[in-house]
Amino acid sequence: MSNENAGSTQDAHDVVVVGGGPAGCSAAVFAARYGFDTVVFDRGRSSLRHCGYLENYLGFPGGIDIDAFYTLMHDHVEAAGCTIVPELVSSVEREGDEFRIETQDGTVVRAPRVVAATKYDADYLDGLDEELLQPDGHGGMELDPSFSDADGSTPVDGLYVAGPISDVEDQAIIAAGHGARVGRRLLADARRNDGYWDAVAAYYDWVRKESTLTEEWRDRDRWRELFDEHFAPDDGGQYDPSHIERVREEYIDERKAKYATDEEIARRTDAGTEQLVDSLGAERLLDAIDDDRIRAYLDD
Repeated sequence: MSNENAGSTQDAHDVVVVGGGPAGCSAAVFAARYGFDTVVFDRGRSSLRHCGYLENYLGFPGGIDIDAFYTLMHDHVEAAGCTIVPELVSSVEREGDEFRIETQDGTVVRAPRVVAATKYDADYLDGLDEELLQPDGHGGMELDPSFSDADGSTPVDGLYVAGPISDVEDQAIIAAGHGARVGRRLLADARRNDGYWDAVAAYYDWVRKESTLTEEWRDRDRWRELFDEHFAPDDGGQYDPSHIERVREEYIDERKAKYATDEEIARRTDAGTEQLVDSLGAERLLDAIDDDRIRAYLDD
């Protein structure tokens, strides 16, 4: 489902993603799960739409049709907290410390971070840097592959590129992986801007089992020892002690929050299964199950 009214004029967001294919959606999920207000503009023109049937994406042993894959992908984006706006972005321009993003429908939003994740028609970026684009040979413009680094960062502060637009291969699973890498680079840059140094700038979105925590690691002081030994800045006094303490305590809070009890894991497992059924449709799933198997289940 999409929120067609989400992009009202002059809305401000933390992150704007242009393109709702695998790369853009993957970057958006990482940004939104971190807590960033993230909006995805997608008119449904992803190059994946040209695929007849997707057979090499992990998790679907028998493959999956493109419409079902898109439904799952966009449902995941919205479950992470993103808003999807079905409009085509026509321009991205720099205004001070932010970007001004405008669509063909006249929607205007602002954000300090933009992820360009469209394969085709990169003309909307031509107002940012004259060295960013090059002719695509078909009358349009494409991103110069040398403009971005492998992690999607660019010389334009706050601008990232993900997926085939950055010369990543045209395979959905590769594009999704690159989008995740770009999302993590975006988060690391945001954390650096908030005073985190390189050793603690990377953010890992990973749920751990609380049952693996020993008594030693339930003690907050043990985490402090770990931080001071491995993650404290070697900066010659660049950071004052109160700042280092703030980052240390926030880092510990982040790490400890990643642990989930067995009961919480079970709850999330059930909720995830229910979400999957809702996304694909219960009737569609029942149609795919042999009638005899359904009868046997009901008789148990």
